[in-house]
Amino acid sequence: AFSSQSTIAESLDNASNYFLAWKNINIEKKVKIIFKYAELLELNQEKLLKICVLEAGKTIRDAINDIREAIDFCYYYASEALRLFKDSIELKGPTGEKNKLVYEGKGVFITISPWNFPIAIFIGQIIAPLLAGNTIIAKPAEQTSIVAYELVKLFLKAGLPPEALQLLLGEGGYIGNNLLVDKRIKGVLFTGSCETANKIKKNLNKRDGEIVSLTAETGGLNFMIIDSSALTEQVVDDAIESGFYSAGQRCSALRILAVQEEVYERTLNMLKGATKKIKVGLPYLLSTDIGPVIDQEAKDHINNHIQFFSSKVLVKTSISNEKDGFYVSPTIIEIDNLSEVKEEIFGPVIHVYKYKANEIEKLVSDINKMNYGLTLGIQSRIENTINYIFNNANIGNIYINRNIVGAVVGVQPFGGRGLSGTGPKAGGPNYLMTFTNEKTYSYDTTAAGGNASLFMMSENQ
Repeated sequence: AFSSQSTIAESLDNASNYFLAWKNINIEKKVKIIFKYAELLELNQEKLLKICVLEAGKTIRDAINDIREAIDFCYYYASEALRLFKDSIELKGPTGEKNKLVYEGKGVFITISPWNFPIAIFIGQIIAPLLAGNTIIAKPAEQTSIVAYELVKLFLKAGLPPEALQLLLGEGGYIGNNLLVDKRIKGVLFTGSCETANKIKKNLNKRDGEIVSLTAETGGLNFMIIDSSALTEQVVDDAIESGFYSAGQRCSALRILAVQEEVYERTLNMLKGATKKIKVGLPYLLSTDIGPVIDQEAKDHINNHIQFFSSKVLVKTSISNEKDGFYVSPTIIEIDNLSEVKEEIFGPVIHVYKYKANEIEKLVSDINKMNYGLTLGIQSRIENTINYIFNNANIGNIYINRNIVGAVVGVQPFGGRGLSGTGPKAGGPNYLMTFTNEKTYSYDTTAAGGNASLFMMSENQ
């Protein structure tokens, strides 16, 4: 059952009352729980795979990757927590004075996660602030409530005190309106749409008193820039994987393919041919390349966009079971101007755009003006072109001569800027720090009479 007002109030009481106890549990014990949790994810992955495929409509391959990323988050954040929080940092100061810096949790964090990575993002957003010493109220997307429930049960089995993590299932607006205005909430961690992020921001702004942090990752209008030196076969493989796999339901997915005019027709012909070969079908069949989108609302929104551009559709693959579920045909739409794409379309749609070689600077400038800054692909074998785009594109994650999805924890820290999020990057070395308060300690050791450390030094010499 979805959460009632009394359940929401109880979860806040539990998380708030337990915060000091959790904050003061040593980091080795917290890490031990997360390591145990990672083991349980591996032991239960078949069950989780089944739920993920049936509830979220992810293909088997995508569901396996979701669990793999969650396990990576566990090991990476746990090792980072030991590095950052095991010992206080001794600071240099004058003789007779002892100075140190420590990091500690802020309080109760709300973590709001999406349905497109119902395992990895849900878990990553919980364990990072948890390891930093905060208690958590987790609110998963309504569409993936069952898998969230199973994941929280595994947290308790791993030894996490139940007061440290509260799970609230239900409609986001209702829960958010009840929780976000409470002064005991000390931070929000969110992945989802710009629209929802703005609603969270407005709710937080209604509060008097302290300013609390909102860490958000909000998708993007992601480009891949292709110049005439690029290898066409590689471009097509990477564009298909980036734009269509996972039914285009990744915040990092390719939305606009910008191709230099000299190779535009050749690239497009090969891309159209490859798109027609994609198999859309039931997500639990190994032969399926692309499963359904998440729900009817998503399907209608994507199809309305395709219909609006009906005169510019180059390819819309026919699928036999389109009427039997939330299936959307992989579609290629040709645009003449970047301004034609007004919003992120979260589905298997790639817009293609032709640019002139001498207008690469203008293209990069136009991308920057859109103010989405999540992922960007560069397909080129010219170092000057690669360097120019890398140095001038205001984008968080840039991928060169490869696909632009599937960031690996600890190897490709993931996160954007502008309309795509606040940073710091998930799966990166600065992520845990955003969930901590810094506290310094300055102790005049001479107050007891003299500097005892100097006497010890002279005795040892």
